[in-house]
Formats: sequence, structure tokens, C-alpha cells
Amino acid sequence: LSVAEDLDRGYDWTSLALVPAGTPGTAAVRSRRTGVVAGLPAAAVLLAEYSAELQLHPLVADGDQIAAGQTLAVLTGPARTLLAAERPLLNLLCHLSGIASLTRRFVEAVQGTPARIYDTRKTLPGWRLLEKYAVRAGGGHNHRLGLYDGVLIKDNHLHLGERLPSDGRYTPASAVRRVKEFLAAAPEGDPRRNMLIEIEVDSLDALPDVLRAGPDLILLDNLGTCELQQAVAMRGELAPQVELEASGGMTLDRVAEVAATGVDRISVGALTHSSAWLDLALDDLCLHED
Repeated sequence: LSVAEDLDRGYDWTSLALVPAGTPGTAAVRSRRTGVVAGLPAAAVLLAEYSAELQLHPLVADGDQIAAGQTLAVLTGPARTLLAAERPLLNLLCHLSGIASLTRRFVEAVQGTPARIYDTRKTLPGWRLLEKYAVRAGGGHNHRLGLYDGVLIKDNHLHLGERLPSDGRYTPASAVRRVKEFLAAAPEGDPRRNMLIEIEVDSLDALPDVLRAGPDLILLDNLGTCELQQAVAMRGELAPQVELEASGGMTLDRVAEVAATGVDRISVGALTHSSAWLDLALDDLCLHED
């Protein structure tokens, strides 16, 4: 898609006008900032869409911490093709490395606690697998990939449940039980039978009943630090096997405080929807000599 977007069905007319056909080139992908690398295997796939002669030679691996001025990889191949691939290549690596870099900062902020950093489904259309891969390169964890591989009973499900006709109405706790029955009725071998069940809770009032209903996870949305501490204590008394996930407006300034409450997971939408690109450049373009 990136190749088609940049070239349509035409050519890089600038390079065709200025660079003789068959000219061999080499260039370095270099970082202008410290950060964490992500996307090198995907970059090789992207380059193959341009030409089999265009080769990426990595000098680091995804997940590596890099310094400003460090070379990540060297490109070799036809100079015209190399120039055409420059921007899509950098778009990919800058974006994914930015996600990995921000994720690493969150992961480092909660070190020494049991909390793990998770992403969300707040991803760019078509980029979800790549963006979630970048989170893992930064040391984070992936929440469900989509609606198809996990159950998350959210606030809108619960609001609707309050307004259904009386014979279909459900509370947060009964919603958990209803979903458990639905999944348990799936045929043997159906992946639904092993799906995790998570429910969103935005106040402590509903928490005891939900804990007794026995979901796998409870998403504690936009609760204050004291409320999170109370939720952890309540979980310990009523259902120690249930994991707790804190979510909602999570920032680097607050995440360590949240992790110290004893929650198991902290989900951070900003990892994918608000990470700044890591500043990378294609430098030192010159003729390639064997």
C-alpha cells in the first residue's frame, strides 16, 4: 500500500531525470535521537516490493536501544530505487520505533512492581499488527488483537444492558455469568472455550459482585490511586485469581504511582495513538563500490 500510495502507477520522475539507469547506490539509516528500534524485518519486506536488488543490512536488532547518531542499517541497490523507497521506508521505521521507544519508557517506569504495560485497540487502520509488534519490541504486552479473540464487556455494553426489556436486562455481574455460559456452550475445540473474559468497572460499588462472578480480568477505568488500592485489597479478599487492569488517561508522570497500588496490568492507549516518531534519516547516499 505504501508503494502504491507513493508511486501510483507511475515513477519517481525526479530520480529518473537525474540518476543514470543502473547506478549502484548505498545509504545509511541513522538515528538523530536516542530510542528503541522496531520494524527492521517489515522494512525488508517493504524494500522487496520495490526491487529484489534493494537490500537492507541491519546493524542492530528490533528492541535494541540506540543512541543519537547511531547507524541502524545500510541499504544497497539501484540508486533510483533506493531514492524512491526512502520516504516509505522512513515512515515505517520512524513510526514503529517511536511506539517502541515510548513503550520502553513506560516499562522502565514500572520496574520493581508486578504491573505489566499493555497496549489497546487504538491503532491506525491497517497498521494494528505492526503497531502491536512495536509495543512488544519496546517490552510491552499486547491486549487482544481484535474483537474476535477476546471478550471485553465495556461501559456501552453495560449501559445497553440496563435499558433492554426486563427479560434481557443484565447487571455487570450477570453480564459476566451470561458470557461465561455463552462461551462454555461452544463446541469442543472451538477457541471461544478458552477466551479470556474481561469487564470494565468504573466505580467500586459494582466491584464486589463482579469479583464474585469470576471474570478473568477486571478493567478499572479512570479510578483514582486510592480507589485502585481499595480495589486491590477487595480483590485479595474476594477473588485473588482475578487480575486487575488499570486504564484511562495513563501518563508517564502517573504510571509508577498506579503500578505501586498492586494492579497486574496497566493499559496505555497513548503507546499507539500518541507516540512521537523516532527521528531517523537516510544519510550518506553515495555510489556503491563492490
